[in-house]
Amino acid sequence: AALMAEQGLVARRKRRRRGTTRRDCSARKAPDALRRDFRPPATPNMRWVGDLTEIPTDQGKLYLAAILDLHSRRCVGFAMGVHHDTALARAALCMAIAIRGGSVAGVLFHTDQGSEYTGKIFAQACRSAGVTQSMGRTGSALDNAVAEAFNSTLEWELLRQRRFATREQARRAAAAWIDEYNTERRHSTNGMLSPVAYEQAHAAQHDDNQATAPPGRSAA
Repeated sequence: AALMAEQGLVARRKRRRRGTTRRDCSARKAPDALRRDFRPPATPNMRWVGDLTEIPTDQGKLYLAAILDLHSRRCVGFAMGVHHDTALARAALCMAIAIRGGSVAGVLFHTDQGSEYTGKIFAQACRSAGVTQSMGRTGSALDNAVAEAFNSTLEWELLRQRRFATREQARRAAAAWIDEYNTERRHSTNGMLSPVAYEQAHAAQHDDNQATAPPGRSAA
C-alpha cells in the first residue's frame, strides 16, 4: 500500500455484478441437492454448475450461458446468443454433453432458479440426457458460488478491459477467453494446474492405477 501511494497508484475497484436471473413463478423448481458443497468430485461428470451472464456491446446485449465441471473447474459447455432463454441454456448443455463424449447420465447439474433453467425445454433436455437438476435458493448467489465466480472473473478480466462494437466481436473474444481459462488458468483446487492439465493428469494416473492393479482386481 505504501509503495502504491508513493507512485500515485490506486487499485481498480470491482463493481457489483448485475444479475440476469429472471424467475418464472409458475415453473417447476428443483431441490438444492448440492447444498454449497463445491468440493471437487473424485471424477469428472459428477457435478456441474451453470449460470448466465450478459456481455454488453454497441449492438446490444449478448448473453453467455456457461457450464463448469466441479471436478476440474473446466468450462465444459457454453453458448452465446441475443436471447436470454431456455434455448440458450439448452445449447450450452448440448455442447457440454458433446464435449464429454455424448453420455453424461448421472450428472448433477446445479443452477439458480432462473426461468431459462426451470423452463420445460431445458428440463426435458436434462431428463433425456439423464441429468439431475439442482437449484439454489432465490436471491442467494452463494448457493451457486463457483458459477458466479466464473462470471465475475470473466467480467473483471475481459469486459472491464474492452468495449465491443459488435456482438460477433464479443462472441469471438469471450470464446477465446474461455479457451485460455480452460488451458492456462491455474486453480488452487487443482494443485495449481489448469482445468485441462488437471483432467489429463487425473486420467493418466487412473490409467497407471489400472495397469498396476493385481490380476482379477480393478484399481480403486
